[in-house]
Amino acid sequence: MADIHLDNAVLETLRDVMEDEYPLLLETFLLDSEERLRLLLETSSSGDAQAMRLAAHSFKGSCSNMGALLLAGLCKELEELARRERLEATAEVLEQVQREFAIVRILYKAELQRHR
Repeated sequence: MADIHLDNAVLETLRDVMEDEYPLLLETFLLDSEERLRLLLETSSSGDAQAMRLAAHSFKGSCSNMGALLLAGLCKELEELARRERLEATAEVLEQVQREFAIVRILYKAELQRHR
């Protein structure tokens, strides 16, 4: 099931490249992602389409780099809706982002425990 949410090949490459710093990378991603999600929720409340587009774009990139491809895809969808200023349609996608991040967070924390 984790394969649906995380690309294990990406994680393996990150482990190889980062070596002893891999746990720090995971911790940093989790903290950074919580802030990015907070920013997405804030931009949704404020109705700032440009800020939402930028926040979704940034989150998409970090998720993609970390192998959270489903989450990256949802962020891409959110980014596109914000780009077209269709903020009324973002609430449902933002809920999906929150749900997917909750799953990804659990998986990354388990990964972190294995590599401490």
